[in-house]
Amino acid sequence: MGLFNKEDEHKEIKASIKPIVVRTSNVAKELLQASTNFKVSVRSLDFNLLDTQTFCKTTKEGTAEEWIELSSDEMRDLDEALFLNPRFELKQVYEIEIFSITEPTPFDTMDISIGGNSTLCKIYLTIKAGSIARYYDRFQEDFLQLVNKKKLRANMMIGLFDSVMLSNLSALLAKIRVQEVYRFETQERYLIAQGYEPVPTVNDTLILHYDAKRKNMDEHGRIDYAKRGYVISTVADELLIEYIKPHPGENGRNCRGEFIAPTEPVVKFEPTFTIGEKIKVIDTPKSIEYRAGTGGYVTFEGGMYDIKTEVDVKEISFKTTGSIDTQLDADVSINVTEKDSMKDAIGIGMEVTVNVINIDGNIGSNAKVTAKKATVEGQVHQSATISADELTINIHKGTAYGKIVNITRLEQGTVEAEKVFIRQATGGKIRAREITIELLGSHVKMTASHKIEITNLHGGENLFVIDPLLDESIDVLSKQTKLMEETKHAIQEIKRELVGYEHTWQENASLMEDIKRKLVHYKQNGIKMPSAFVEKYQQHLQFKEKLDELRASLKTKEDHYSGLSEKRAALQSGIFEARIINHDSWRNHNEIIFKLIDPPVNIMYIPGQHEEEHILGLHEDEEGEFSIKVLSK
Repeated sequence: MGLFNKEDEHKEIKASIKPIVVRTSNVAKELLQASTNFKVSVRSLDFNLLDTQTFCKTTKEGTAEEWIELSSDEMRDLDEALFLNPRFELKQVYEIEIFSITEPTPFDTMDISIGGNSTLCKIYLTIKAGSIARYYDRFQEDFLQLVNKKKLRANMMIGLFDSVMLSNLSALLAKIRVQEVYRFETQERYLIAQGYEPVPTVNDTLILHYDAKRKNMDEHGRIDYAKRGYVISTVADELLIEYIKPHPGENGRNCRGEFIAPTEPVVKFEPTFTIGEKIKVIDTPKSIEYRAGTGGYVTFEGGMYDIKTEVDVKEISFKTTGSIDTQLDADVSINVTEKDSMKDAIGIGMEVTVNVINIDGNIGSNAKVTAKKATVEGQVHQSATISADELTINIHKGTAYGKIVNITRLEQGTVEAEKVFIRQATGGKIRAREITIELLGSHVKMTASHKIEITNLHGGENLFVIDPLLDESIDVLSKQTKLMEETKHAIQEIKRELVGYEHTWQENASLMEDIKRKLVHYKQNGIKMPSAFVEKYQQHLQFKEKLDELRASLKTKEDHYSGLSEKRAALQSGIFEARIINHDSWRNHNEIIFKLIDPPVNIMYIPGQHEEEHILGLHEDEEGEFSIKVLSK
């Protein structure tokens, strides 16, 4: 950005020249020529600006126009339309006196440079950190002259585009004038000239926004070939494709007076594809937008873009599709048709995220399926995970999460849901609000917060647990307990402080009323109030404000503690509504546990062989002892 930098003006001057006066339109070139002619360093030369002439002309086809000199008023009257006229030309001629630098200047302690943006339509003055400015009577005039000389060295025009210079430098000049010695702690930059920035030409562009969803990079920036974007989902009104129309730029003129003509726009991406009925086209002056008219996934077949909602694949594997990641709220359904029990419909390590998925076969090892609704006709491998609000599985050996889960056969798998329905369970872990099992085998651990219901019991070594904290995490309960203790302690502290304030208030009540009556009497009779009375009454008001504050704080804390206690009590009371229901006779060894919150103890019960205890629940007797009893409902 820098156009001219101060290098070193403190070097010993070994040679000097006699001052010479020249007229030129390029000051930098003239200084370089003088240094060559007289065999001195260009850094040893400086100049005084004696006169500036500004000329203009407007060319016309077939005619040779003469340059016209502009006065100061005429320069100020030049308008934007003229500056942006391609036939309008400007030039300046400077009369300068070139001389050798033979002694230090007041600005040697300031490291100053000027630079511009790429078009040179904005010119900036930069003063580096560590520079020191020392004020004297002609500081402002000399400083502005120095800035103009630096602009001339950079071949910038003066007096035409620098109307902003004085106003932008005024704050800096004021600080220097006030402080007299001003040190620049950080680099400072100021806009000192501004031309007419051209509006860039816009070439046409085709942006495939939907294609950016192909996430084939891992967290280390390496290509993940397992994620190839086989299905790219979309939601209604999502921007899929955008064609940026070509647009010609607009003229400009920089601070050298040079006219900047825009380039012609390049057109090479005009849409040649067609659009299906499920994609909306929005034509604007600057672009054409292609938006999804409905949810689904984007297709491109036979030169036509469209949106479909259902896709059939034989299998989802590394070899065929790679992992599939669509938006859960996109209206996309995937049907995986591989039925062979010896093969995987969802391959090893594949990850699938989709709104609805129907799997005719098996889910392989380490696979992960996430959906809103999922059906698995085969089996789920023991290392596979499947999550869905509505989930139906034939044989489950892995891990399943959902809201409503239906399983034909549970074989050592894990299930967490709100409601679980299982036809046959032979080993596994189940956690849900409600659990229903038609045929219960052996080695199944069931934990519910509301109900466990068994139709037929054939096995043993099963664990039935009622835990009201199933819907509450241990961390939440721990934080709640800590908060209750802190609130209780705060209540005790406030009460202790409040006792003293209440006692003092009652002791001084009659005295304060007497002072209040006297102050009213003084005011009504125009008598000057004694300062001691006024001060005492003000203290009384401040005391009353503190007392009211303590009372309000106590009520807030007590209400908060009451709310926490009620929530804890409601959570505990739910355990008395929970039931374990066995429509069959109890056989073999099975354990039943009800987990209390307060006190934190487990109440255990082991039904006897062939007992017809169909409904079991928690009972609390008159002495506060808990036990598991047979109930009628």
